[in-house]
Amino acid sequence: VPEIERPPAELLEDLKAYPVAIIGDAMGARGIMHHAIKPLCREARICGPAITVETRAADNLMVHTALKLARAGDVLVVDAHGDLSAGIWGGLTTAMAIRKGLAGLVIDGAVRDCAELAASGFPVFTRGVCARGGGKDGPGQVNMPISCAGVCISPGDVIVGDADGVVVVPRELLRETIAAARQKVEKEQVRMDAIHGDDPEGIYPPWLIPTLRKKGVLPEDGGL
Repeated sequence: VPEIERPPAELLEDLKAYPVAIIGDAMGARGIMHHAIKPLCREARICGPAITVETRAADNLMVHTALKLARAGDVLVVDAHGDLSAGIWGGLTTAMAIRKGLAGLVIDGAVRDCAELAASGFPVFTRGVCARGGGKDGPGQVNMPISCAGVCISPGDVIVGDADGVVVVPRELLRETIAAARQKVEKEQVRMDAIHGDDPEGIYPPWLIPTLRKKGVLPEDGGL
């Protein structure tokens, strides 16, 4: 599928202000990819619309197809079915992605040339590394709904990645997720101010004692 609908650039900028953990909390812990998907470089961060790719194990024909179709700012999201038998992304594809101005790569599979990739500054989030190269036989698909590392993703959904992992925000939920993330940050700032405030009891969350009572750990009038 050569064309997709992308979210407004201003909404991407708003979402980019929040870390993955906050965005995941804002969506009720939904949309967070399996913890095996990690950045090659901990400083890596991505935020952009998904170009979705499904490949056969150890094959990157559709990865190259996606590179041809992607635009500046897009994130390639590759469902390689968790296969680690071949690195289907490497130095050449990274150079192509940088040349096109892509925002990053997320792959539920393996990459190779990892030192070169890390040094390039191009954000790569992957399940693993394998020196063996892949084939170019197909089949596969580009810009169709996929499941990547336990999360359903449609073309144009927003991918955010940082040192904690990757979260997927459905394009149609982008505005309300930004609003919920903003509220989460404001709420956490109140707690942080209390922790660093003058009241020694402000260190502890206000829900702690009521929750312990509710769970039967403390009696109704008990405290710590």
